[in-house]
Amino acid sequence: MNIYVGNLSPGVKEDDLKVMFTEFGKVDSVKIIKDHFSDQSKGFGFVEMPSNSEADQAIKALNGNFMNGKNIKVNPADPGGKKKSRKPRRRSY
Repeated sequence: MNIYVGNLSPGVKEDDLKVMFTEFGKVDSVKIIKDHFSDQSKGFGFVEMPSNSEADQAIKALNGNFMNGKNIKVNPADPGGKKKSRKPRRRSY
């Protein structure tokens, strides 16, 4: 399961998140999203865990936790994909 972790302070590193989530099970990958030009954290990242049950436990336990001065947000990541396209409405005269 892919997990979104938001409201991260700039000092949080990928290793910090990995250690936090490893308490609940195996972590496949951790990625903090950074600004392309400044290389600073954008304040959110993603953690990939292979077991859905372990990921659910981590989400429930860690959502709202205090980390480096901020309460972090932990949710299942939106798989993205295609959004519903809006068809233009026909006007009737």
